[in-house]
Amino acid sequence: MTRVRQAGERIEELLSRLRSADGDAAAAAEELVRLLLGLYGDGLSHIMDALAAEGAAGDRVSDRLLADPLVENLLLLHDLHPLDVDTRIQRALDRVRPYLGSHAGGVQYLGVGADGVARLRLEGSCHGCPSSTVTVQLAIQGAVEDAAPEVTEVVVEGMTEPPGPALLQIGRRPPDAAASGLTDPAAGEGGGLPGDPGWVSLPAVGPPDGRPAATVAGGVPIVVCSVRGTLYAYCDACAACGSSLAGGTLTGERLDCPRCGAGYDVRSAGRSLDDPGRHLDPLPLLTDSQGIRVALPAGAAPGREPAGEAVSR
Repeated sequence: MTRVRQAGERIEELLSRLRSADGDAAAAAEELVRLLLGLYGDGLSHIMDALAAEGAAGDRVSDRLLADPLVENLLLLHDLHPLDVDTRIQRALDRVRPYLGSHAGGVQYLGVGADGVARLRLEGSCHGCPSSTVTVQLAIQGAVEDAAPEVTEVVVEGMTEPPGPALLQIGRRPPDAAASGLTDPAAGEGGGLPGDPGWVSLPAVGPPDGRPAATVAGGVPIVVCSVRGTLYAYCDACAACGSSLAGGTLTGERLDCPRCGAGYDVRSAGRSLDDPGRHLDPLPLLTDSQGIRVALPAGAAPGREPAGEAVSR
């Protein structure tokens, strides 16, 4: 929905500037937009009616048109999509599941209520899995919102809050603490008992500026992207060529690799826009009073970052 959303946001921005400068010009511009939208909407309606009248042959053409995200989103904009909201949401969840691995294996769609709220439930082995909370919730919300813009809210049941820092009992340090592998809580970021969740704080990334930002946490290269004020974190490696994505182009939710040009949907768990067999590796991200933190992949060894490390853009 990138191009449709961007066009809508740009139109609203221009109308807002006109309202603040000249009320009469703004009213004329708004009427012009309404007339154009109505004209294009009527034309699309006639096209869909003509396809429906052709029976099976028309259905095949309609299916090809719906496979084009731009056409599909224009039909959604004009309330002309031939599929009902439940079917669209189920299809969206089917598309995003492969890119979430085991996290999304138990996502059950419960329906849209009279209040316009889409409800889903997370079940199975990932029910209540704290480290998957942010990744799963953001990917599901993005997929549902794109497929069903008429939905007012997306609620995922069975999610638990990501864990905060573990509370440590302060007492006498065992004389063999160093040998046993215990880390001094005062030693800095990443301290804790072996096996603790790998939540690691990131350096300050500053105000979101529409460009991917690269950093390293616990020895893991990470790229952070901001889409309309929401941060998304991924392992910093293109799924197609393996190069860093830090110098890539971020257009809406689309991130393009600076080396090979491969495109990825940042909001939909990093799925490839060019090859359905590829996707980026998403990292759960949490923003709270402690700053920005990510949960590192299994096997990563979070530790204290070198002094002076900063985000590169």
